[in-house]
Amino acid sequence: MKLALYQPEIAQNVGTILRMCACIGVSVDIIEPCGFPFNSPKFKRSAMDYLEYVQIQRHNSWEEFYAQKTGRLVLLTPHTENVYYDFMFEPSDVLILGQESCGVPQFVMDQSDALLKIPMKAGMRSLNVAMAGAMVLSEAIRQTR
Repeated sequence: MKLALYQPEIAQNVGTILRMCACIGVSVDIIEPCGFPFNSPKFKRSAMDYLEYVQIQRHNSWEEFYAQKTGRLVLLTPHTENVYYDFMFEPSDVLILGQESCGVPQFVMDQSDALLKIPMKAGMRSLNVAMAGAMVLSEAIRQTR
């Protein structure tokens, strides 16, 4: 199981996600470009001293990431009717989180093997990307371990 971040924009979210993945033993793919430098103080502060405990692979582009895929690409998006807790996860799945401001472009949706959403109350726009990743990743781990 892996978590992939598509062109993340907010250093604190990435730091939080990396810290979570370090704690539960999940590796992370980061698909560039990022909206911040990896040595920024905000990023380091949010990741704390957990960076040495998480396996991170950075990719220069979606194409580079896609060429190296190792399992099904499972995209979290509000643009589907498929609910994450009804999905049958596999241990080799790669869960993809989009940009905080706009998600992912259509070609990423088209190349994903599954699209999943987190159901929310009417009128609510979105969850924090780190929170969404934690929710779906925990269900995927529950199912596969």
